[in-house]
Amino acid sequence: MSFDIEPTGYEKTAISDLQGAWINLREAVVENFGFLNSDKLLFHIDEGMSWESVRNLEKMKSTLLLIHNITMQSETPEEVIEWIEDVRLNLEEAFKAIIEGKAE
Repeated sequence: MSFDIEPTGYEKTAISDLQGAWINLREAVVENFGFLNSDKLLFHIDEGMSWESVRNLEKMKSTLLLIHNITMQSETPEEVIEWIEDVRLNLEEAFKAIIEGKAE
């Protein structure tokens, strides 16, 4: 019986970039926590980062739209808004990579 060996190098992909963008967004909300709806944003960010969303990027896209709408109804710090835009751009890149067959 053989065992899988952990790879020694990892290929950077659109999906890993997307994961990093979500992490940065979450950290920005935590660092600025206390603004109106910051608790709601954390809940939906965690939903957007969930395994279910990663397996279904259309669900992730819907969650991101909801996050964007919440920020437009709140006095959200500029840093958080910038990271939301970064997630959006990385999500577009992930969709593009899937179409091109470059995402797993």
